[in-house]
Amino acid sequence: MIVQSTKPYLIRSIYEWCIDSGLTPYLSVRSSDKLNLPKEYIKNGEIIFNVSAHAIQDLVIANNEISFMARFGGVSRKIEIPIILVQSIFAKEINQGIAFTLNNKMIDYKHNEIKEGIGEVDDASKAKESSKSKKPGLRIIK
Repeated sequence: MIVQSTKPYLIRSIYEWCIDSGLTPYLSVRSSDKLNLPKEYIKNGEIIFNVSAHAIQDLVIANNEISFMARFGGVSRKIEIPIILVQSIFAKEINQGIAFTLNNKMIDYKHNEIKEGIGEVDDASKAKESSKSKKPGLRIIK
């Protein structure tokens, strides 16, 4: 059985929470030379997009990628972002949302493709292994 990544589901849920709450959803993405991103807006290897309905069109948050149409400097562009490169999604007004840990091993730039690995599963299995090594303990709290 193949377990799907929870990342796209979490992104969709935070996006919907922002919209339902009247907040502006922002998406932080790690930049890559392989992506068609507006280079003039990339800072420190990151680009942040306003993904609210009034800022973009045709938003699709699929399990493998996020795509939308946006205007940069008056020029309309189609943006396609692999889910693996999403660093966080948050509400601009209150800076609340969710951040993801990116694992460099999951991103393969040498073969001109971006592959999603099992980094989230690896982290979970490590946590399970460390919890197995500890003896369970109960405390009585009065």
